[in-house]
Amino acid sequence: MSIGGSQLDASWFLLLGAVLFTLGAIGVLVRRNPLVILICIELMLNAVNLTLITFSRQLQNPEGQLFALMVMTVAAAEAVVGLAILVEIFRVRDAEDIDDLSELKG
Repeated sequence: MSIGGSQLDASWFLLLGAVLFTLGAIGVLVRRNPLVILICIELMLNAVNLTLITFSRQLQNPEGQLFALMVMTVAAAEAVVGLAILVEIFRVRDAEDIDDLSELKG
């Protein structure tokens, strides 16, 4: 990829994707707030998209970019459904911790 006349190596994008995915995985494992967990899952999906697009551009194959577009569509739908479920759960009960949601009784 060319930015300002200089050539960036694909390994920088892969390294950034790995760092973002690791941060998202740590956030899912460590945090207890359901909203933060959803955001970390979105971060992980975006890291995978960055990796897909990097390999697609490096191999000169547009199928990876199309697959990344499909992943973004599924991620957007997942975010909408997940947020709707969280809003409904928080409307019924006052739970701030993911462990409080382990029993889904009405």
